[in-house]
This record gives sequence, C-alpha cells and structure tokens, in this order.
Amino acid sequence: MNIDIKSSGLELTEALKQYINTRMNSLERQLHRYDPAGLRIEFEVARTTKHHLHGDVFYAEANLELPGKMLRATHEASDIRVAVDKIKDILQREIERHKEQQEEH
Repeated sequence: MNIDIKSSGLELTEALKQYINTRMNSLERQLHRYDPAGLRIEFEVARTTKHHLHGDVFYAEANLELPGKMLRATHEASDIRVAVDKIKDILQREIERHKEQQEEH
C-alpha cells in the first residue's frame, strides 16, 4: 500500500510518519481482496491554529483510493495521535460498509 503523507502548520517528524504508516498499514488485513500495489492513501496532518494551545487544534484527513471507490475520513483532536487513531477507526468502518455493499450486489 502506498501512503503519501503531507503536513501543514506542524513538523512532520520521523516518529509521526512511522506512527501513521503503522496505523494505516494495519488496514491491509481488511483489504486483502485488492492488489496492495493498487491501494493508495493520501494522508494529511495539520495544526488548525497557531495561537490556540488547547482544544481540537490538530486535524487529520485520509483519502483511501480503492478500485472504483474513494473512502474519506477526517477528524480534529487535541492530540495528533488521537486524530490518526480515529481516522483509522473511521476507515475501518467505511471499508466494512463498502464490503457489505459489494456482497449485496
């Protein structure tokens, strides 16, 4: 699976890249029916404001490209890792919903 990560307003450290890659690669188990080389995730992390220190100041967004379908998830949180985890959870639900729709047809 190809994961493209970009950041806006915050430093994209190696540890954060590793964290995102680990979380997103765990989705491959649910996507075993697709060719891993054809799967792509565009992931963006950002700090929504520079002057606020508390509250939901971190933003994460992921676009998962499947053959014939695009799954999207966004979340804001007070910690970037919490936002990444929530994105993973949202994408897992979207993948399950997509599988159910495919099985119905």
